[in-house]
Amino acid sequence: MLNGKKIVVVLPAYKAAQTIERTYKEIPFDIVDDVVLVDDNSPDDTVEVGAKLGIKHIIKHEVNKGYGGNQKSCYKKALEIGADIAIMVHPDYQYTPKLIHAIASIIAYDVYPVVLGSRILGKGALKGGMPKYKYFFNRMLTLFENIVIGQKLSEYHTGYRAFNKEVLESIDFTHNSDDFVFDNEMLSQVFMHGYEIAEVTCPTKYFEEASSINFSRSMKYGLGVLRVSLRHRLHKWGVIKSKLYNKL
Repeated sequence: MLNGKKIVVVLPAYKAAQTIERTYKEIPFDIVDDVVLVDDNSPDDTVEVGAKLGIKHIIKHEVNKGYGGNQKSCYKKALEIGADIAIMVHPDYQYTPKLIHAIASIIAYDVYPVVLGSRILGKGALKGGMPKYKYFFNRMLTLFENIVIGQKLSEYHTGYRAFNKEVLESIDFTHNSDDFVFDNEMLSQVFMHGYEIAEVTCPTKYFEEASSINFSRSMKYGLGVLRVSLRHRLHKWGVIKSKLYNKL
């Protein structure tokens, strides 16, 4: 715990058998109370490796539900076991859990309710090997989102993110996409409900075992991001009413 807040790390996994141990061993268990591993029907030994590491809360999807569907299971389970702070870390070792102290402190001491680990602040993305075309689209999409949504994040596309209990219980993420655009929909919901987001500079690593989407999936994701931003603005203007922004 930190400042009396229970901290749960959630690991949305798909084919993470080769990297989950490295990720797990960097989790600071001096403040982290529990770990939730959700395996999205991987064809490898992700679940078995997780069990050997001693992870108590393991969920295996019988069918592949997608990245967004995986996160839904992660956050539901985190709330179920009493998390005051849920921190998502990809078990592919692309993001280091060593930042959990800094990220958790911001939420535990009520500075911000949501924290993102940004690969763009501090030039961590290109230094860590992010493909240049992905970096370019990241910057262009982020610029578009900031203008349309009216915010000033350095990036909306990081997979390193943390939420306090109030945020997770007040936004209805169950209606979000089961695909990668889930991440953007969730941040749109956070802003729509008036919560603020902090960012922490985060290094990143791109290597063969790290998860990544190909060019065609990236294009599909990019179009989804544009739709989310436009829907956010139109809902805020009262032109449309989206159930994504219903408050629980």
